[in-house]
Amino acid sequence: MRHLLAGIALAFGWPAVAGADLGAGVAAATGASSTVYYTAARMLDVRTGAVIARPLVTVTDGRIVAVAAFGAAPLASNARVVDLGERTLLPGLIDMHVHLTSLAEIGGYRGLRYSDSFWSAVGVANAKVTLEAGFTTVRNVGANDFQDVGLRQAIDDGWVPGPRVVTATWAIGATGGHCDDNSLPPSFDKTLPSVINSPDEARAKVRWLHKYGAQVIKICATGGVFSLGDSVGGQQLTFAEMQAIAEEAHMLHLKVAAHAHGDEGIRTAILAGIDTIEHASLASDATLKLAVAHQTWFSMDIYNDDYILATGTANGTEQESLDKEKAIGLQQRQTFQRAVRAGVPMVFGSDAGVYPHGTNGRQFAKMVQWGMTPLQAIQAATLNAAKALGREGELGVIAVGGYADLIAVDGDPLQDIRVLERVAVVIKGGEWVKGSH
Repeated sequence: MRHLLAGIALAFGWPAVAGADLGAGVAAATGASSTVYYTAARMLDVRTGAVIARPLVTVTDGRIVAVAAFGAAPLASNARVVDLGERTLLPGLIDMHVHLTSLAEIGGYRGLRYSDSFWSAVGVANAKVTLEAGFTTVRNVGANDFQDVGLRQAIDDGWVPGPRVVTATWAIGATGGHCDDNSLPPSFDKTLPSVINSPDEARAKVRWLHKYGAQVIKICATGGVFSLGDSVGGQQLTFAEMQAIAEEAHMLHLKVAAHAHGDEGIRTAILAGIDTIEHASLASDATLKLAVAHQTWFSMDIYNDDYILATGTANGTEQESLDKEKAIGLQQRQTFQRAVRAGVPMVFGSDAGVYPHGTNGRQFAKMVQWGMTPLQAIQAATLNAAKALGREGELGVIAVGGYADLIAVDGDPLQDIRVLERVAVVIKGGEWVKGSH
């Protein structure tokens, strides 16, 4: 096929790039012309599940301007063709729940050994490996000191490599809750700046976060695994507080994500108008029906239980947190299975930062193991995630008008979903990120 492409290229008078020349070819293409043609053995249309043989994706100035079968139309004489070989082409993946400025390898009180600025520095490294894993867009749902905003700005301006980052900044929570700091005694009293205790305070906090760079609002509706001294499922914000946050955020055209493990907190968040439920570990069947009725997205991190239990306290995780994870890990996977069967709209959210960055793709296999088809799992990280972000047609699909965020894998992910753990080629906005040379 590569020899055939070369022959066709000569006949039309335009150069082809293939095989070992991929890296140099892309560099030449971006320098010689703003238009590049990408082809591969096959392409997955995530909208329909159709596998298209020998596609041709035309990219100009970082956007997709045409998608067709190879040879269906004449090509520009000064453009380059990049042949990705016997691979499957997909849209860049979207992870809706990451913490780029956190490390799974440093947990519990060990984090107190490091300067505040340390976490901004590791965020740069985490952004790079996340992008190279094929995740060209992430939603960073919680970071101290507006670290994620600075990281996004550095990525967007081209200073460091990384995915498109949707920033939440500080996560809003109640005094003593999952989004407060309960790890120190009263003599070191530390209340995080995102803590609220009334609907009015909640509204003011949304405005403050938006002022300094929040593109999505994150709240802690219930307790959590890694917070100390609280019940993992106990509700921590009132309906009035959640409703005030949702109303204020929606007025600013921002969406809201709610950390929520317990059933009552999940249900309250749905009724308050929250857009996505993170974790959703203990949702009852009645709450799943409510999520379907309200079309509330669930983002369920069902892989990281493996990592947390395998590493135990070795990374500094407190025994209390480990015990919480043991109590809810299996229940969360069973809830995921019931949610899929019930038709709850689902997005891909790994909670990377709780397990190592760059291994986000390991969750796909768990999603399939616990009830999704491979196509449903892929759609959760592409089509669905883009819709939940309010960026349909722009992200998560290979279509005219969308960003040229492309990945290629060896093999067919519909037959072996685990090929998404080993992404071979990554292209973001038409710029070459990773691939064989």
